[in-house]
Amino acid sequence: MLKQSATFLNHDVSAVLRDIRACRLCADKLPFEPRPVVQFQPSAKILIAGQAPGRKVHITGIPFNDASGDRLRNWLGISPEVFYDEKRIAILPMGFCYPGTGKYGDLPPRPECAPTWREALLSQIPDLQLTLVIGQYAQAYHLPESNRSLTENVLNWQETWPYLLPLPHPSPRNNRWLKNNPWFEKSLLPELRRRVAEVLSDPEN
Repeated sequence: MLKQSATFLNHDVSAVLRDIRACRLCADKLPFEPRPVVQFQPSAKILIAGQAPGRKVHITGIPFNDASGDRLRNWLGISPEVFYDEKRIAILPMGFCYPGTGKYGDLPPRPECAPTWREALLSQIPDLQLTLVIGQYAQAYHLPESNRSLTENVLNWQETWPYLLPLPHPSPRNNRWLKNNPWFEKSLLPELRRRVAEVLSDPEN
């Protein structure tokens, strides 16, 4: 699969995105017809690396168009207009399609997606200044040397700061995690908001 992704590296971005949106690689394993959700332009300075679209996002085709997105935008301190500006913010979940729901929430991202498509896009975003790595599946990909839990990755956020930041998922299902880890909102979020404002206010952006 990794070799397959390399064949896209010389294609222009519009061709890669067109191929992604037409992808049916795991159509027979999804609960609904594939609807890849991605936001990307090579000029983006912030990358949001999430897990996979939820059901509401699948219906609308708009990334983070749900309660998780409302919380994430609050964490970043930005408006929906800024959040959905693809020239400044790229949104690439580990799986581009809604994987379905299991006993304890949404299923993991389909494993076929990232090795097929991810490097084809990441190789074409040269001026990236901040990557937000949301949830355990994205952290396993972007922090491959880490043997820590999600909580430990987030707790040690300063090790990769200010260019990469591991985050918990902003889902309402994580309310207990946020309650049990008050340092996240008190210490980490103010720094995150400052960094996002810094990157977005850069006159070169």
